[in-house]
Amino acid sequence: MNNKVKTAVFPVAGLGTRFLPATKAAPKEMLPVVDKPLIQYAVEEAYAAGIRHMVFVTGRNKRAIEDHFDTAYELENELEQAGKQALLDLVRSVQPEDMLCSYVRQPRALGLGHAVLCAEHLTEGAPFAVLLADDLMIGPTGGQPVLAQMVNTFERLGNSVIAVQEVPQEHVRRYGIVAGTADGERLLKVRQIVEKPAPEQAPSRMAVAGRYVLTPAVFEQIRRQPRGAGGEIQLTDGIAGLLASEAVHAYQYQGKRYDCGSKEGFLEATVELALAHPEVGQHFRDYLRALMV
Repeated sequence: MNNKVKTAVFPVAGLGTRFLPATKAAPKEMLPVVDKPLIQYAVEEAYAAGIRHMVFVTGRNKRAIEDHFDTAYELENELEQAGKQALLDLVRSVQPEDMLCSYVRQPRALGLGHAVLCAEHLTEGAPFAVLLADDLMIGPTGGQPVLAQMVNTFERLGNSVIAVQEVPQEHVRRYGIVAGTADGERLLKVRQIVEKPAPEQAPSRMAVAGRYVLTPAVFEQIRRQPRGAGGEIQLTDGIAGLLASEAVHAYQYQGKRYDCGSKEGFLEATVELALAHPEVGQHFRDYLRALMV
């Protein structure tokens, strides 16, 4: 199997009910953090990892995502005529010329595993990444983005790699939880993975974050799995099925994750990324200081 990861899958068909009414007509993945929508942060992370084929698994009312990564001829013409070259370059940078975007519908909301399965024909039987845009991941200052760390790890090991972080015991019911043995720096060789266990039944506090690099064998495992937690077809269960025939590693990534599927996490990301923004950061910092007086 070629270990080169060329395709990233973005499951974006969810309804975003935790952000109603903002998401009644607009995709949650298009919610902006400072000046970019969540989905753009995820796509830029995949691009920085060397991936050029972006596959979006969409649903109804998600057309804005497709429009965002399409050419906006009228807007570009207006900016060009007005001599606003910096803004024109910014708009064109959303989809670089060497980036290919594909779109496939998830016809029914049957879970993350089902969403990933919908993209199987576009991965061409090769290893692929999965990125959940709700999880905004920022790499360490001066270091690699999170997915780039994982792709490098995958290409070295040749088996599936999932991002993990330690969470409080009371939060394990929100995540897929892995247990394993240390197998190198920041790596665990997974022996068990379960979806959203009760705190008293969790095998560890090591939670799966929203980044995966997977071998194509996971598709057959997803097809075989009965519906799991919440009556959905879980990606976690598909990964668990791989353990009988392939090694799977959990990678404790370097960087920070913002759970932008929650209001609290979204606000934290907005504040912290605004403070780091080269254009508005200092003004915003001064504003926050004034609030504290």
